[in-house]
Amino acid sequence: MADYKGILICGELANGKLASITTELLGCGRKLADDLKEDLLCLLTGEGIGEAAKEAVAYGADKVYVAEHASLKEYEADSYMQVADRLVKEVSPRAILMGQTFMGRDFGPRLAFRLQTSLATDCLDLSIDPQTRTLVQTRPVYGSNAQAVFTGEAMPQIATVRSKAMSPLERDDSRKGEIISYKVDVDVSKVRIKTLETIKEEAVGMKLEDAPVIVCGGRGLGGPDPFQTTLKELADLLNGAVGASRPPADNGWVSEALHIGLTGKIVAPDLYFAIAVSGASQHTAGCSSSKHIIAINKDPEANIFREAEFGVVGKYEEVVPALTKKLKELLAA
Repeated sequence: MADYKGILICGELANGKLASITTELLGCGRKLADDLKEDLLCLLTGEGIGEAAKEAVAYGADKVYVAEHASLKEYEADSYMQVADRLVKEVSPRAILMGQTFMGRDFGPRLAFRLQTSLATDCLDLSIDPQTRTLVQTRPVYGSNAQAVFTGEAMPQIATVRSKAMSPLERDDSRKGEIISYKVDVDVSKVRIKTLETIKEEAVGMKLEDAPVIVCGGRGLGGPDPFQTTLKELADLLNGAVGASRPPADNGWVSEALHIGLTGKIVAPDLYFAIAVSGASQHTAGCSSSKHIIAINKDPEANIFREAEFGVVGKYEEVVPALTKKLKELLAA
């Protein structure tokens, strides 16, 4: 039987740098590896990886395996599987972590099936059982109305982690780590899917995932106009971004890119305004990691008040402009 040791991160890149989910996974993986007193490994797959490998070391990795090949430029499961399957069998990690992203949702189940092991998806917390030294995985169940704890005996254990559920370490460029060029020879005859075209979503203004303040509107706004006026004015004042719950996106009031929720963007800003948002579990699953939530709703029984740290019962047409006006006065003082 293989001697399983270490935590392996299947990293992702964004514009030649580590994607934010990868730095979050490295932060989580570092803690797990320290608890085990084992190494934290990271696999970076693509083309022209360059400085991203050094970046992975700075964010906590002990060893970074760099697999570069022309056919790995864009994510494609059959190509990536040839790399990951081989590396996992060589290094025998105790656990494999990847993001609950497009790649992770597609690749995680495939890799688990190939390795004949278990997979826990959309994890919110990970820890090590001190007795069994196995990975303890906490994930939402029943539409995010509850959380359940899982573990497994099959090795390696695989988990995908929700974006913003973990925090990255402070970047430390003085950290020492080993960068290993992992030679791969991808058999293109085994690649059954071909990417014909990649269309990048046009980002206007600050990205929701990066915004320190988010002003989110719900169905109760009644139409698209408040998103461009009342909410935008407050968001601009606080150097934040405007978001929306699912009904405004479904109704075409805002772009789908602004949708916050279980099937939309998962965010964790310092300050989150939920304005005329009912607080359905699908939506709160996307914003519950916010440091502070302020709810404004005319319905005192709205579920969002259960999630909020502060709440105001009233019509948004009266409350939000008054709040914006007062904030302008305080910021000008």
